[in-house]
Amino acid sequence: MSEEDEVDRIVGAWNTQRPDLDFSPLEVLSRMDRLSRHLDRARRDVFRRSDLEPWEWDVLSALRRAGTPFQLSPKQLLQQTLVSSGTMTNRIDRLVARRLVHREADPGDGRSVLVTLTEDGRTRVDAAITRLVDVEAELLRALSRGDRDRLAALLRKLSLSFD
Repeated sequence: MSEEDEVDRIVGAWNTQRPDLDFSPLEVLSRMDRLSRHLDRARRDVFRRSDLEPWEWDVLSALRRAGTPFQLSPKQLLQQTLVSSGTMTNRIDRLVARRLVHREADPGDGRSVLVTLTEDGRTRVDAAITRLVDVEAELLRALSRGDRDRLAALLRKLSLSFD
């Protein structure tokens, strides 16, 4: 190995202090944690440039991915964003106040509502996703396409073990 990163130094120090333990999980998960922090910073910057908070991005991007007419029920939004119903209600209220979404009666069920992306919401989420894929591609620039595909497959396998 020609280059060492901070995780190599940390694991090396632990190996010296506790040679009785297997530190291989740290070699993977500590790197994932560090990379997650870089990703979080990059995403926050992208969202800020589109005048969005990360939680707003979660809701608006779910609506945008739904396709025309860019609407979902609050329950569908809950399933996609993994927050409580009270949190989702608050988020929808705040997005309505910012005119990024609006509520309308569900024509199939008069007791229910649908949340619909406004034109301003769509413009912001489209700008954000364009910036996001550019920034994330830059974060992965050290990996070839084949390396990225292999890493994605391994991360999918790990992710499925939690679902």
